[in-house]
Amino acid sequence: MASTRDKDEAEHQRGYWRWSKQDFLPEESFQSWNNYVSALSQTRLRFKDRLLARSDDATETEELKKQSEHDMKRCLNWWDLIWFGFGAVIGAGIFVLTGQEAHDHAGPAIVLSYVASGFSAMLSVFCYTEFAVEVPSAGGSFAYMRVELGDFVAFITAGNILLESVIGSAAVARSWTSYFTSLLNRPKDSLRIKTSLKEGYNLLDPIASVVLVIASVITIISTRKTSVLNWLASAINTAVIIFVIVAGFLHADTSNLTPFLPYGAKGVFQAAAIIYFAYGGFDHIATMAEETKNPSRDIPIGLVGSMSMITVIYCLMALSLSMMQKYTEIDTGAAFSVAFQNVGMRWAKYVVAFGALKGMTTVLLVGRLAQARYITHIARCHMIPPWFALVHSKTGTPINATLLITIASATIAFFTGLKVLSSLISVSTLFVFMMISVALLVRRYYVRGVTPRENLLKLVIFLVLIIASSIGISAYWGLRPNGWFGYSVTVPIWFMATLGMSLFLTQQRVPRVWGVPLVPWLPSLSIATNVFLMGSLEYEAFIRFGVCTVVMLIYYLLFGLHATYDMAHQQEKLPSKVEHTQTVKNEVS
Repeated sequence: MASTRDKDEAEHQRGYWRWSKQDFLPEESFQSWNNYVSALSQTRLRFKDRLLARSDDATETEELKKQSEHDMKRCLNWWDLIWFGFGAVIGAGIFVLTGQEAHDHAGPAIVLSYVASGFSAMLSVFCYTEFAVEVPSAGGSFAYMRVELGDFVAFITAGNILLESVIGSAAVARSWTSYFTSLLNRPKDSLRIKTSLKEGYNLLDPIASVVLVIASVITIISTRKTSVLNWLASAINTAVIIFVIVAGFLHADTSNLTPFLPYGAKGVFQAAAIIYFAYGGFDHIATMAEETKNPSRDIPIGLVGSMSMITVIYCLMALSLSMMQKYTEIDTGAAFSVAFQNVGMRWAKYVVAFGALKGMTTVLLVGRLAQARYITHIARCHMIPPWFALVHSKTGTPINATLLITIASATIAFFTGLKVLSSLISVSTLFVFMMISVALLVRRYYVRGVTPRENLLKLVIFLVLIIASSIGISAYWGLRPNGWFGYSVTVPIWFMATLGMSLFLTQQRVPRVWGVPLVPWLPSLSIATNVFLMGSLEYEAFIRFGVCTVVMLIYYLLFGLHATYDMAHQQEKLPSKVEHTQTVKNEVS
């Protein structure tokens, strides 16, 4: 017994910087070539096992934390989370994509695009908030998927979370360079290196990569210090936003709002799908649950409070830009700076550029913080090597996970243009948010060992009808935006499926502290709006999304499937070992 205890203590006291095979491939399947070949031969059986396997609240919030060896420090309250919400969300989306989408797709109706995407985002916020309170884990949406929809769906979600994190950070970093160029009063793209590569990848951006590295170093040092720095930067950014809104309305020309819908309603929703990226950072707050002092109180205030204010701010900023400048003349790179220059406030463009830089800097700071926590929890489940789950004993931060996300983001930011990045990130973001709404309905209406099989079958049928009808609405909009016959079929199906869930199913779980109101209507509407916005994107975005998903599936079949299978079976053996030890002790005594 003593030797076992000494071994456990030595294991716990190992240094942080280590590179053994046990830290990267500890599972049985990877200990030898024969084991790996055997695991591949059993892939179908393992896939079926993991597809049906589901985690539980206690595992996600307590047991998996042991994989990190040290706990993250609980140092945040609702005030921190509100400012993290501002810091995570207000950045490249409003300052860059507003001009791009007003010019290319929506015209002055860009304000309606922000209303539509804000409405969809708020529905997702409600779903996220309930999960974050009930399952306060650093894994965020990945943890929620594991609990309600199983390992396989969680992996696909995790892959899109990682894709969203890497590409989103790269997009913000590229925007940082654009506004830094404007602040220096230099020509567009003058700080980037021109090459003969394919368009969209031919402007190399070393500044974007450096900014990402600096933000990562700050977040590695301390979560609390990052929060204080975020307060200061967000306060400056808020002052700039107030200036932009007030000055914009003072120089407004209502004639610039005509025509209000130059590209029609289709353009409004196409723009809404792209600028949804501007709302995407709110899910970062959910990953701070392990470092929040009182998650059940602080997370709802932080999430709902910050997103309500941000939606209003976005709409006012979009309206002020549209009234300052004709949509055909809006600069797609630094819209607000150029708009103020054109109305005679040349000095104001430096204020806007400085505020935009501050906003994008906080987005990168909070993004580094949150994305590393996603990586940490995914590694705790061994879907990626557990080395990335380690938390440093002194800093209380996941340094290895931060390094992984930083290297990937910095590499993509170095090569890839903003337009390519923004369309892809919107698909991943909308997909994840749609799946969160599905998971919430499953959580409310299905509890293992309690819900009758008949009710489970009804739930599956209703969910399939809700998703299918939402896809049908989106598809018909894309094919015949001015038609009506398709809607007369798809909308009633969505309505009746949601009504059927409300009337013929009993909620099996009631939230302990905070829950989404009007279930199943709000989650069902969230599914429909997210699917609709996904359908408004151009097909190239889905091609990239499909390619990335195929790569994820290949990785899952070759690595993640076997790693999670082995880990689950190791955990199943633990209780029997404990029982055996207790039996031996009883016999000795």
